[in-house]
Amino acid sequence: MMAKKADSYLFTSESVTMGHPDKVSDMISDGIVDALLKYDPKARVACETLVTTGLVVLSGEITVHNVKAEQELHRAEEIARDTIKRIGYTDPEIGFDYRSCAVIRSLHSQSADISQGVTETTSLDGDQGAGDQGLMFGYACNETKALMPLPIHLAHRLTARLTEARETGEIPWLRPDGKSQVTIEYRDGKPYKVNTVVISTQHTEAACGPDGNMSPKAKKTIIEKIIKPVVMSECPALWSNKITFHINPTGRFIIGGPHGDTGLTGRKLIVDTYGGMGRHGGGAFSGKDPSKVDRSAAYMARYIAKNVVAAKLADRCEIQLAYAIGVANPVSVHVNCFGTNVIDTDLIADAICKIFPLTPKGIIKHLDLLKPKYQETAHDGHFGRTGKGFTWEKTDMAKKLRTMLLKTK
Repeated sequence: MMAKKADSYLFTSESVTMGHPDKVSDMISDGIVDALLKYDPKARVACETLVTTGLVVLSGEITVHNVKAEQELHRAEEIARDTIKRIGYTDPEIGFDYRSCAVIRSLHSQSADISQGVTETTSLDGDQGAGDQGLMFGYACNETKALMPLPIHLAHRLTARLTEARETGEIPWLRPDGKSQVTIEYRDGKPYKVNTVVISTQHTEAACGPDGNMSPKAKKTIIEKIIKPVVMSECPALWSNKITFHINPTGRFIIGGPHGDTGLTGRKLIVDTYGGMGRHGGGAFSGKDPSKVDRSAAYMARYIAKNVVAAKLADRCEIQLAYAIGVANPVSVHVNCFGTNVIDTDLIADAICKIFPLTPKGIIKHLDLLKPKYQETAHDGHFGRTGKGFTWEKTDMAKKLRTMLLKTK
C-alpha cells in the first residue's frame, strides 16, 4: 500500500519599504491623522495623498473642534515635508525630496450628512454610528509567534531590515524605495521550506558593476546581510542552500520612489494586512480616524482572531464584521476556522459577541484608538507588530474566551 503523498503547495506574499511611493502617501496621510488626534481626539479625518515627481497633493475631508487642532491642520504641508524627510528622501538628485517638492492641498470639512450618523447626539439610535457601511476581516494563525502567516511575516521583516540597514549606514548604497516577496512551500497545511525570496531595492551607482547593473557583490550583500539574518531569526529550520533568490531582477533600480512611480494612499491593502492569506473587505486604513470602521473594525477583527488562536480554540481563524453607516452594532459577525477549531464556530461567535465590544465607540475605547499612533502602522504592516500602540495585537482576552467556551463543552 502506497503512503499518502503530502499535500504540497506554494504561497507567496509581498511587502514594501516605507520609501515605496504608496507607503510615502500612507505615512503622510497618517502623519496628518496623528497631528490632529494629538489635540482633538474627536477629529474626523479622511485624508488622501498623491505623490509623484516633485509633487505632493493632499485632499480629503477633515473636521476639527478646537484652535490647536485647527493650527495643526494649517501645518499639513509641514507635516508632509517632515514625513518625507523622515523616510529618507533628502537628495534632490533622485527626483523627489522634502525641500523642493511642491505641496498642494485641497482639504474641506466632513459632510454634515455623514456626521449626523456618526455623532452620538445626532445618530438615530443615540450611539456613535459606523462612519460608513462595509465589511472588515481579521485573521490569525499559529505559523509564527506573532500569529501571522509566515509569508507576509517574513516579507515585512525583510523590508524592515532593508530600512534598518539603510538608516544605520550598514549598507551605504541603499535608497528608500524597495520591495520584498517571499514564497513558502506548504506541506499538509504547514510551512515546510522557504522556496523563493525576491528583493528589489533602490540603490546608488555604488552598487553597480561595469555593465551598469547591480553587481554580484552587491547581490550577495543583500542575501548575507538582509535575507539570511531575517530567516535565521524567524524560522531557522527553513533556511537552506536551495532557496531561489531574485535580487533586483531587472538589473538596476536607480530611479525609484515617487519619481519612478506615482504613489496613492490606500493602494497597498494586502501588504497592510495578511499578504493574501486572509480576505480583505476593500477599505483602506491610512488617512482615517478611528470613527471609520474600515480601520477600527479591521483592528478589532484582528484582535478577536488573534485571541481565538492564542486561546488554542483553532489553528487558524478569520473574523468578518460588517456595518451599516450610522448604525452602532454590526449587522453580522462571522467566524471561519477552516476546520481547525476545537469548539463549534457558532459557539465561538456567540462568545465573541458577549465579551468583545463591537460598536465603534466600544472598539475605540477598548483598543485605545484615539491616541496619535497611526504613522507607525503605515509601514511594515498593521498586524503582527510589537509596541505599545499596537493594542490590537494583545492576547489579553484569550483566557477569558477559552474559559467561557470550555464551560459549554
